[in-house]
Amino acid sequence: MSTVVLAVAGVEFLNFLIGPFGMPHGKTVPDYIFLVLLAFHVLWAIRLRSRSESAYLKALFRTPETLFVVSLVLFLLSYLFASTANLSYAQRFALTNGNLRLAPDSTIQRLNSASRFLPLLALTAWVMVSARIRWRQFAHAALGSADVIRLWGLPLSLLSALLYALAFPSFASLAGYAPLAYVSLIPLIIVISRASFGKALFYGVTFGVVQTMIANFWLGTFSLVSLQFITIVFLFEYVIFMTILVWMIRRLPRLDFIIIPVAWVAFDFLRSRGFLGYSWGMLGSSQYNALPIIQIASVTGIWGVTFLVTLANSVLASFLLRLYRGPGDLRVAETVGRLRSWIPIGATALIFLVDIVGGALAIQVQDHRPISHKVRVALIQENTDPHKNDYGKTFEVLKRLTNEALAYKPDIVFWSETAFVPNIRRWSALDPKKYPLSKIVDEFLAYQKSIHTWLLTGNDDYTLTTDAAGNQVRKDYNASVLFSPQGRRVATYHKIHLVPFTEYFPYKKQLPWMYTMLQNFDVYLWEPGTEYTVFHTPEINFSTPICFEDSFPDDVRHFVLNGAQVIANISNDYWSLSRVEGKQHYINSLFRAVENRRPLLRATASGLTAYVDPTGRLIKSVPYYREEYLTADVAIPAPHMSLYTLWGDWLPQVLLLVTLILLIASIGSLFGMWRRSSEPTA
Repeated sequence: MSTVVLAVAGVEFLNFLIGPFGMPHGKTVPDYIFLVLLAFHVLWAIRLRSRSESAYLKALFRTPETLFVVSLVLFLLSYLFASTANLSYAQRFALTNGNLRLAPDSTIQRLNSASRFLPLLALTAWVMVSARIRWRQFAHAALGSADVIRLWGLPLSLLSALLYALAFPSFASLAGYAPLAYVSLIPLIIVISRASFGKALFYGVTFGVVQTMIANFWLGTFSLVSLQFITIVFLFEYVIFMTILVWMIRRLPRLDFIIIPVAWVAFDFLRSRGFLGYSWGMLGSSQYNALPIIQIASVTGIWGVTFLVTLANSVLASFLLRLYRGPGDLRVAETVGRLRSWIPIGATALIFLVDIVGGALAIQVQDHRPISHKVRVALIQENTDPHKNDYGKTFEVLKRLTNEALAYKPDIVFWSETAFVPNIRRWSALDPKKYPLSKIVDEFLAYQKSIHTWLLTGNDDYTLTTDAAGNQVRKDYNASVLFSPQGRRVATYHKIHLVPFTEYFPYKKQLPWMYTMLQNFDVYLWEPGTEYTVFHTPEINFSTPICFEDSFPDDVRHFVLNGAQVIANISNDYWSLSRVEGKQHYINSLFRAVENRRPLLRATASGLTAYVDPTGRLIKSVPYYREEYLTADVAIPAPHMSLYTLWGDWLPQVLLLVTLILLIASIGSLFGMWRRSSEPTA
């Protein structure tokens, strides 16, 4: 077996020396990371020849798991990032900067990724499976148990990661397989409940990182560093979360079915906060089509839906664990016959029944709620890429689609995020005869005035201030700008919640090396806004969370508290080159309509451009990646605040407190056990 490992490592070393194929020559950081991985495979081969039984069994049963996971993560990073090779702006950057080397297209780059990592993955998988099937009698000595769950802990954890990702819109289904959400965590929960503490932590972190990469595969085209950073961030976050979760399950095993949903929602809440906040992929959002179930969000926010789905997983997993106690110990009759075993299942079923019936009634109430008035809107989907610098061409598309929509006499027209790229404030102050961008801005202002209609567009903006030393300081913002029918710039909103590392990095002074690295990889950073702006027109008061801001419940809630009658998200999802990303973005934003009982409008560059009512019902949409416009008569509800709008994130805050109490109790149980063991016996 060690000979096979050395042979594969040798072939891949030649691949390192000669390759990558069909790409510019020279080595970059990923190449040397691959070389380090090969070195660890060589060390593994040496351990497989060890005369020590303990070392040999660890090399046979444990080391392949670690190498498989590391190889899998590096393969996914490499394979998913290969999509960047199809982007013209990335190719331009690669030609002018030594930090990146790209193949002529994604196919060649993916073939290079596969040629490097798939042999290593196949090798480690072969050893893992062979050892567990052919030499199972040695599993107890290597793993501490021959329990089937411990033997196959890694495949079960990866199964959970796959099921979790497939519950959402994914490469397998644009709609997602929502029922999978109710069972996706069961394999993981069973594994971390039965494995040793260290292995449970390893499997839990593996689940978190892999499911994040599978579900967010489209980050490979967002920027040159986004996929790498999100993987590293989630690695550290899951290490902390799984350490606490596994500890509590170990110390309080009878409460495992409630510990898991409580801690999971608390974790989702914390990972969506602050500079690193990323609220994508909350398990509850997979239920976007189950309207009666998600109405509870108007009281609890998305957190309540996530709690219910996670509770179903934990209760079912707890029941299965009681059926199976260990090798050869299947206690079906005993567990099924116990009333106590059915209480959590019965209670969970009752909670779901109440939620579904209450949700159905809530939909009826919303459908009959008084309407203040209706506003006709036009949402423009231009289907262009702002990275290509074809600003004039994009403007022509925007004008044509807007002119077609004007036939329906809308009260207001919405363009997407960065739909019009040249900075209007800057270039409108310069001579259009001297500067091409000033000419385009001049044409835009003339056109907007000519349509005699309110228009909202995404655009860059900036402010000039003077620092303590008397120097002029410019701050740039991702913004949305409202123009009146008379052609006057009425108001501007500066995006508050920026994408970490790719739009915002607040630690330039503390971590200058990272700031420099971001700049070297073509990252353009903005300043965050500070005001939850509400735009006012005679017909409608609305706010425009920009891009992924509509994924943050509390941020959108503040817009509504400030008086927004409509949530009007503007996004540019063209960069993803994937309908999956557009659909995932849509299902995240849909919950903001339910939480605040406000209509949701989405004007996107490529999709999903849509109108959603206050119950989360999709009223109208247009196809992805097509030049389209959508007109709709939006019903503005009479003044009303939902309980979530009034109370905010009360549920995750309560669950965070409960998690802390459970953690303290678990620590207390350890001290109690220590004291009992130290007492003298008679």
